[in-house]
Amino acid sequence: MLISIIIPTYNRQGPVFRAIDSVLRQSYKDLEVIVVDDGSTDNTALWIKNYTDPRLKYFRAENKGVAAARNFGVEKAQADWISFLDSDDLWLKHKLSEQIRFHDKNRDILISQTDDVWIRDSKRVNKMKKHTIREGDIFEQSLRLCLVCCSSVMMKKSLFCETGGFDESLKTCEDYDLWLRILAKHEVGFIKKALVTKFGGHEDQLSKAFPVMDKYRIYSLEKLLKEDYLSAEQRRQVSEELEYKRNIIDKGKRNN
Repeated sequence: MLISIIIPTYNRQGPVFRAIDSVLRQSYKDLEVIVVDDGSTDNTALWIKNYTDPRLKYFRAENKGVAAARNFGVEKAQADWISFLDSDDLWLKHKLSEQIRFHDKNRDILISQTDDVWIRDSKRVNKMKKHTIREGDIFEQSLRLCLVCCSSVMMKKSLFCETGGFDESLKTCEDYDLWLRILAKHEVGFIKKALVTKFGGHEDQLSKAFPVMDKYRIYSLEKLLKEDYLSAEQRRQVSEELEYKRNIIDKGKRNN
């Protein structure tokens, strides 16, 4: 079974090759790696020519942000199942094998994620309890903050397309936005093994560029309330979280 892995990148000529290598070295070999260069101005395009593995496909696109880059990658994907990997993260060797085994046993589950390890400023850090990865129906818990790790996701391409993909108008929290739309109707599987390493603390992280991220989550929640597929209980949960986040933003404005 072919798996398509989408790696968006922008001016990360060092880390992106670490990410690519971690995919090409997977124990599961039937894959394609789709690298979408979001208009980099460094030497990414030059260096990537050193790869000779035919499973690697490189596309250069106009700089439109990570959401557009991922959507472009999915359009190019040949497989029925897709995975995402951020260009500053990496996979452990058996990541794909473990998830494929999981979905072979749980054919009704269309999306899954694995546990992960966090590295900040070159040191391993323990995640706070609120960031604990969960499984099953996690829609309500995911309203407060994103509980799906994009770099660990495997999902049916058809599910991604039917849900509408990433919202390209969002400069950040585009993952929060997509996962909520999916989680409103689908359970997420969980492989309880740390098969992804996430790196943080570097200057080009989106969380540093957009410190007040709740305003983007508010936009997502307002948009979600317009959908007709939410149950009455889900609508109540979204409305309560929306009020909570609005109050936080208002309080911050008053204190400035």
